[in-house]
Amino acid sequence: MHVGLIGGIGPAATEFYYRGLTRAFAAAGRKLELTIVNAEVREMTRNMDARDPGAQAKVFAELIGRLKAAGAKAAAVTSMGGHFCIRELSAVSPLPLINAIPELDACFATMGVKRIGIMGSRAVMESKFYGGVTSVEIVAPQGAELDEVHARYVAMATAAVATGDDRRFFLEAGRRMADAQGADVIVLSGTDLFLAFDGAKPGYRVADAAEIHIGAIVRAAMQDV
Repeated sequence: MHVGLIGGIGPAATEFYYRGLTRAFAAAGRKLELTIVNAEVREMTRNMDARDPGAQAKVFAELIGRLKAAGAKAAAVTSMGGHFCIRELSAVSPLPLINAIPELDACFATMGVKRIGIMGSRAVMESKFYGGVTSVEIVAPQGAELDEVHARYVAMATAAVATGDDRRFFLEAGRRMADAQGADVIVLSGTDLFLAFDGAKPGYRVADAAEIHIGAIVRAAMQDV
């Protein structure tokens, strides 16, 4: 099945999704039918900060219209933060959506854990995956640390690069959730966090929400529809 991705939010996340999809299809000996459109990460950040999911849903719906015109049969948003408008987008999307949130909930239910720690944008952390994950208890950074996680994450996603200081900060934030809040696994809940965790050995269990979402997109794309 031809799938469409809303990319650009941020650029490194788009590459992460693209590489994941191409690897999966190459391993299966299958041809990937894919179209990517570019959203503006700064525009999305403004709408997130303004708590205006309707405005962002309108932006995404227009982009999905382009994906449909290109032949896509389903679409996905390549950003956990971008899912802040997923309910509003579902109501107006020209194509069916491959929504990460129910896929994450189903995956967490099979992991054998009771409590997860999450890091990403403020919208993801404060809403605890927009209230759509019920299979596990969710904890997030607390107080000023939540503010710093958000600020560092947005800056990293926009720049598409993690500094050494960024890496140390995110690894330590994960450690605090594991040690102080009893998180059984730290879930990278911002797509671009792979920039900070790639190759790291944090000493605690880590799962990547983007990789779970990519798996769902692969399964949908491999349907002969």
